[in-house]
Amino acid sequence: MQSFAIIFGVSLVTAMGNTGMISVLPAIGRSIGIPDYLVAGVFSLSALLWAFSSPFWAKASDRYGRKPMMLIGLTGFAVSMAACAVVVSAGLHHLAHWMVIFGLFLVARALFGLFGAASNPATQAYVAEHTPVEKRTQSMSSLAGAFGLGTVIGPFLAPLFILPILGLAGPMTIFSLIAVTMLVVVWRKLPESAHRPKYEARTHAFAGEKEQPMWRDPRITPFLIYGFIVAVSQTAQAQTLGFLIIDKLGLPIQQAQGFIAIAMAFGAVAGLLAQWGIIRMLDMTPRQLLRWGVAVAAAGNLLVAFAPDYWAVVTGYALSCLGFGFARPASPPDHPWPWTWASRPGWPAPSRR
Repeated sequence: MQSFAIIFGVSLVTAMGNTGMISVLPAIGRSIGIPDYLVAGVFSLSALLWAFSSPFWAKASDRYGRKPMMLIGLTGFAVSMAACAVVVSAGLHHLAHWMVIFGLFLVARALFGLFGAASNPATQAYVAEHTPVEKRTQSMSSLAGAFGLGTVIGPFLAPLFILPILGLAGPMTIFSLIAVTMLVVVWRKLPESAHRPKYEARTHAFAGEKEQPMWRDPRITPFLIYGFIVAVSQTAQAQTLGFLIIDKLGLPIQQAQGFIAIAMAFGAVAGLLAQWGIIRMLDMTPRQLLRWGVAVAAAGNLLVAFAPDYWAVVTGYALSCLGFGFARPASPPDHPWPWTWASRPGWPAPSRR
């Protein structure tokens, strides 16, 4: 129980810090004078580096252990947040041109994309190794809930951390300190996986057959495309929401920060409501989730785009997050699309739900 609580905390802190930073990033960009599209590019680069580095850290987790990778991930997160705080503070005090600040901010955030990704596969593997098979799905779902909970808490806490001396650099400073605290807890309290399987080069299950990358499997490719489009749409909306609210309200930047936090929190709650409540309540099938997810998300995006006032923006954003909450878990591996199914020994027959 204690080990799972620590793992839960690792995921919670990471999600909380990221969404909290997203909520203050528009205000930071406008205060320093960095163009909006470049501010969004800071997170885009980090996400790209995360995607490319995650497979490396997953293999390293198999070879060197789960706990060391969590320590690396938390260290990368804490150092990245601290570096971002220093760079933002320099920009707010006009110690350098905004282009220099942007370049340094890009490098500081890239540290998280490269090293922060180490903790995610390690936490999932740790939970899987320490959970009985019959409870594994529930445990992994609870771990995923930590990210959802963090997305709710982060935007609410970020405005509270805009302190008189630190200003907009305050949230990143505090989130870095929280990550350092979590790092110490993992180092001192979390035991390494005693029964972690010995690392060895993996061979393909089918004799004489060369292993193909997952993205080339015709049964999986449509889901990867679907998931990519959904993720891009959701990320693009989250990164531009703050700019839209600032422009819609016409308030001073720091006054608008509270309204941004409220909107993002409503969206996070809607996503959690979909994944923790509505899907189970209505017993929705993957095919239904695939269809309704994008339909509801599209309707919410349109409402945000043409919203006449702030509360219409909040409603549209919550509606779109509800749709994304349906869409994200809609493609489990035992429910491939019929037209992409290619029979192969060892693969389960698809469900026709």
